[in-house]
This record gives sequence, C-alpha cells and structure tokens, in this order.
Amino acid sequence: MERVLTAAELIPPGQVASYGDLAGLVGCGPRQVGTIMARYGSPVPWWRVTSSHGDLPAHLRTSAAARWEVEGIEWKPNGLGCRISTFRTDLVALANALDAEFAAVGPSRAQEV
Repeated sequence: MERVLTAAELIPPGQVASYGDLAGLVGCGPRQVGTIMARYGSPVPWWRVTSSHGDLPAHLRTSAAARWEVEGIEWKPNGLGCRISTFRTDLVALANALDAEFAAVGPSRAQEV
C-alpha cells in the first residue's frame, strides 16, 4: 500500500500514470492499485492516476476537473479523461524517484505494496 501511495505522490503536476503503470512499478496488479487508491488515496494526488486510456471513474471526473485545469491536463473530446499518450509521466523518472524515496527508509518498508 505504501509504495502505491508514494508512487502516486511522486507523479508530477500536469502528468498522469495509469493503474497499470503504478502496478508495474510496485509489483502488484492494476486492480490492487485501484483498490488501494479507492480506500486510501484521498491524501495523495489521486486525479493523476487514470485507466490505461487516460480515463477517470465517472464519480471522480467532476472533482478532478478543477485540479486538471490548474495543472494543464486537457480533457479528451469524449469527456472521460485525458490523452494518456500526451500526459503520461516519464515512467523511468518515476521509477527512479520511487526507488530513491524508499532507499532512504530501508528495505523492510520498501517491500510493502
């Protein structure tokens, strides 16, 4: 759980990552990332975590709209989310930032999904 939430925190403003992107970085499945974000994600920038198509769940779109506007994330014409190919974060940089974050806290916490 800690690694998923930390990865979400490390996504830069104006960029997004998919549930699958985060899952690949932390070693779990996309559905597990979604569950963790739904249950524990309110203190992190949840609006930067999307489906593989850049879409947000329907119940989050209104709440995310103002945040996306401030960050410069543009909605697709269908209104479901953003073009992930345009706004996806640099996953190598995100992986490096995540590794650096957990290197400072030691191996036991770094293993937690």
